[in-house]
Amino acid sequence: MSKSRNNPQATIEPLLSDRWSPRAFAADRPVEGEKLIACLEAARWAPSCFGDEPWRFIVCDRVRDPETWQQMLDCLAAKNQEWARNAPVLMIVSAATLFRNGKPNRWGEYDTGQAAISFCIQAEALDLVTHQMGGFDGDRVRKMFGVPDEFTPMAAIALGYQGDPEILGEGFQDIETAERRRQPMEASFYFGRWAATD
Repeated sequence: MSKSRNNPQATIEPLLSDRWSPRAFAADRPVEGEKLIACLEAARWAPSCFGDEPWRFIVCDRVRDPETWQQMLDCLAAKNQEWARNAPVLMIVSAATLFRNGKPNRWGEYDTGQAAISFCIQAEALDLVTHQMGGFDGDRVRKMFGVPDEFTPMAAIALGYQGDPEILGEGFQDIETAERRRQPMEASFYFGRWAATD
């Protein structure tokens, strides 16, 4: 199922326009190892300040390591667990607060976001789907997976094959099938200087 787009203002690369964040994952379709590695490789080649690569991904695959996958699921917010339990791969992406030379890195979170979207676009190219989440317990992630103090857990990502929206609870089904929307370009992109949007 692809999401409808109600307001395209320019023709762009289909991998970008077709990517969205479903909650329905096919629980019976594991992610092939070579596809998972390809997605991680795409993240590895993301740009970063001074080429420092401040991102760290903790990857939990239900088929290869069901115990750590369950621990990762348990770190998610309860509402996310309802649907993420069908995703065969769960991960946490963390950002370094320091460069590798020990100096503060205020761009670490920005660069980590670039690695995450590179991961997601590669997944789209391989007919996989992703859903990024802010709803997780960062302290529990730190404790459970040994995340050092100089890294900030930024997001959880579910990876897998798209499933049937019918497997979702009613509230999620409505979201899954709703029309995809974006703000008009002029609401967020300014030429020359900041523009009033009221």
